[in-house]
Amino acid sequence: MEHIQSKAIDPTKLDALVARAFEDLSAGYGGVMISLGNRLGLYKAMAGAGPLSAREIATRADCAERYVREWLNAQVTGGYVAYHPVSDTYELTPEQAVVLADEDSPAFVPNAWAVPASMWADEEKAIEAFRTGKGISWGDHDGRLACGVAAFYRNAYKASLVPEWLPALDGVVDKLEAGALVADVGCGHGHSTVLMAKAFPASRFNGFDSHQASLEEARKVAAEAGVAERVNFAAARADDYGGNGYDLICFFDALHDMGDPVAAAAHAAKALAPDGAVMLVEPFANDRVEDNVSPVARLYYAASTTICCAHAISDGGRLVLGAQAGEARLEDVFRKAGFTRFRRAFETPFNLILEARL
Repeated sequence: MEHIQSKAIDPTKLDALVARAFEDLSAGYGGVMISLGNRLGLYKAMAGAGPLSAREIATRADCAERYVREWLNAQVTGGYVAYHPVSDTYELTPEQAVVLADEDSPAFVPNAWAVPASMWADEEKAIEAFRTGKGISWGDHDGRLACGVAAFYRNAYKASLVPEWLPALDGVVDKLEAGALVADVGCGHGHSTVLMAKAFPASRFNGFDSHQASLEEARKVAAEAGVAERVNFAAARADDYGGNGYDLICFFDALHDMGDPVAAAAHAAKALAPDGAVMLVEPFANDRVEDNVSPVARLYYAASTTICCAHAISDGGRLVLGAQAGEARLEDVFRKAGFTRFRRAFETPFNLILEARL
């Protein structure tokens, strides 16, 4: 401790850092409250109903009033629920409802809290991985991880994949409308695959993943959407899935999780049709650490530490990209795999949409 305090402490900087730490701690507690509100149906009980008393909300959600009132006060202090002191009532504004109650909204966030919950549950595994350098495969994480990641990305894909991302690729939509063969590599719960299948009924889709539980869920998603006859899900690695002549091969937030992304890209090169394309969707990142200082980058770096890098290491770890690889490193992967054209087709605050061709 003497060594740590050997230099003069700036009280202003210290206070600012402590305040930041407490903001983060408060956000962590608040995330638990958001997850509870979602799972108990409290937000839905309030959505569109106007001002309600704690008793009315508890009755609507079939919960105990005393717990609900305390939860409501936590929501008010976090800015997630409005409070009317004169009437002692609580209200979910239209904006708050979009974020907290509408499960189909691109801005819906409660399910995403399953990811940090899984990270806490897997803390001992992460500590061992840090000490030993060993990896942690996707399937060895707490079960909330897969569900949280699927929920986190599902609505974003629903809002952007068909109307924005695919049209940004050269000539791809025309092929899909005419009837194309598509591979979704690292498909997870299959939401991306099914969205494309629903939008382009003339095309056929193969989803590949190494996680059996996710594939089982993907088949359910396809069946519920009524596209099971045109979508096939199979267990395979990114460098050995079957089929060739693919008009489009997609990697949705998956390439950076792979232990040998160059081999995955090289296999895609072999499996593509002569004029086929690869759509690579990756977490948004600039190429330098100093240019990635933002709340979004912080989230991605943290998840990458315990999830993305850990899985890539468990998968051989020949090249551990991490979730903030940046466009330059991703282009280098595809150049090494034999692709001659690589460009940024579209971007959002959360994703880079990149197109690669031979």
